[in-house]
Amino acid sequence: MEALFYMSPLQPTVSLLNLSFAAMKKFLIVFFSLLFFWACNNSDRQQPEPNQAENDLDAARTFIRDALDGKFEHAKQLMLKDSTNDETMDVIERNYERMPQADRVGYRNASIQIHNTKTIADTTFVIYSNSYKNQNQNLKLVKVNGQWLVDFKYTFQGKR
Repeated sequence: MEALFYMSPLQPTVSLLNLSFAAMKKFLIVFFSLLFFWACNNSDRQQPEPNQAENDLDAARTFIRDALDGKFEHAKQLMLKDSTNDETMDVIERNYERMPQADRVGYRNASIQIHNTKTIADTTFVIYSNSYKNQNQNLKLVKVNGQWLVDFKYTFQGKR
């Protein structure tokens, strides 16, 4: 243990006690500045709840954007959890991965166009399209425990 801290008499030692007041002041300013910047950057690494939607339209837009961008793990966080929704999303994800790169770029660059919304109690129906395919699609959102979630199977099984 003592060998780790052994200092040769030929090596100069630096001690905070041997520094002048001005040098000590500069050292402390630099030290606390670095500490401050490290603390600020460290707080950025704490990720907020992903895809927390403020309302039904925000949830719909975020879900659609994530799907168009191929961010299916993010999109799944805004989806009503059930086996049909999960299986449908898995199929769409596999299809997305197999499609030509030009189509994926087209979807990523597409804008979302909301054509109509209808809210009944804790359920919202959204008719939308994207600028790449320009085909109207339906999306159903339900409010569960205060959070708007996409009932994705509605898009493919029709109105219920």
